[in-house]
Amino acid sequence: MKISIFGTGYVGLVSGLGFAEMGNQVICADVDLQKIEKLNRQEAPFYEPGLEELLQQNSKSGRISFSADIEKAVTESDLLFIAVGTPEDEDGASDLKYVLQVARQIGIHMNREKLIVNKSTVPVGTIKLIHDEIAKALHERKQVIGFQVVSNPEFLKEGSAISDCLRPNRIVVGCDDPKSKEVMTKLYKPFFPKDNPGLVFMNTASAEMTKYAANAMLATRISFMNELSQLCELVGADIESIRCGIGSDERIGPHFLYAGIGFGGSCFPKDVKALLKTAEKKGVSLGIVREVLNANEKQKKNFFAKVKSFYNGTLSGLHFAVWGLSFKPGTDDLRESPAVEMVHFLLKNGAHVHVHDPVAMEKGRLLFSQDAAIYFVDDPYKAVEGADALIVITEWKSFKEPDFARIKSLIKEPVIFDGRNLYNCAEVEALGFKYFSVGRKS
Repeated sequence: MKISIFGTGYVGLVSGLGFAEMGNQVICADVDLQKIEKLNRQEAPFYEPGLEELLQQNSKSGRISFSADIEKAVTESDLLFIAVGTPEDEDGASDLKYVLQVARQIGIHMNREKLIVNKSTVPVGTIKLIHDEIAKALHERKQVIGFQVVSNPEFLKEGSAISDCLRPNRIVVGCDDPKSKEVMTKLYKPFFPKDNPGLVFMNTASAEMTKYAANAMLATRISFMNELSQLCELVGADIESIRCGIGSDERIGPHFLYAGIGFGGSCFPKDVKALLKTAEKKGVSLGIVREVLNANEKQKKNFFAKVKSFYNGTLSGLHFAVWGLSFKPGTDDLRESPAVEMVHFLLKNGAHVHVHDPVAMEKGRLLFSQDAAIYFVDDPYKAVEGADALIVITEWKSFKEPDFARIKSLIKEPVIFDGRNLYNCAEVEALGFKYFSVGRKS
């Protein structure tokens, strides 16, 4: 199949490579010339395990190409995917300007019947807006060309996006006509075993809502555990034991039950806010969903307060080593990262910070380029040298089994604040550390 994807960000690029890997002919289009040039050099514009290898393989085979020529991308393909960003607006709603700009360009350049597929995360009703924008452009051209618009939300997890794309556990498609359903079935059939098509069809409004509902549910599980962790610390319970206890219940399951400093990233915070905004416009109060965000902010502030309280409210002049900067392991994405918020908190309170992250250092240097009190250290143990405490925020695998004896020999005072409960309390304290985690007795 001939496919064009508009947008070479996380969703667009990974999806394009996934389609190319299955033998389709793919054009990835973007208005960012620097990004297109980088992709044509077979260089990934962001970190994702396995991405660069897949990019090189499919570029060399000729199954995928990258272009800033929007007209070419529209006219040469039959399936047109919209995969541009929908940033958070000032009031928390999704900003649809990039989605509608692509829709207009499709209408301006459309030369024959097309199936337009929206993969951007958008509020309910956007499919109609896309349809109307394309129809308006066609009307201005005095052209009558058939087209359909379907919804196909993405469920890629940063850090495992390639495997999620190539081996999905389900694909959600919102469409209202049999022909579109047939095309989408043909497109996604190679991604599933023969006995498990894994395709879930529904109307477009339901598909759009499914994306927000999924992220809000997962964020709710995290915030629920985080709220419990605060009570656990006061009553002597261990949130890790509770996680195992309730996670073994098949009605609950083990996923997204880890207490910590709070969630971040490009999806959960933004999508929960957008869902609340959609509900507000319809006069519906989603009290549980609103509390998810409140609990997440409270959890971060509680952890920050834990650090400050240990030093009697004064951090000025202290030196902290921070392990982790990305919002989760497996990515260099700093958007809404609790680690970034922690660093801002320390700097604001007059501390000096030495940061180490396995892949996010370059983006970190750009983000904190104006801060003289932060240093980026390529070796995690170098970051600890002379530090008053080590703060672990991102649960990278390389942080899970550190050399505690080495840390103790390098650090000024053996203190660890663990925002992800990576270590065994008793073992770390037996080594002479003062150890503070989340939802466990300190």
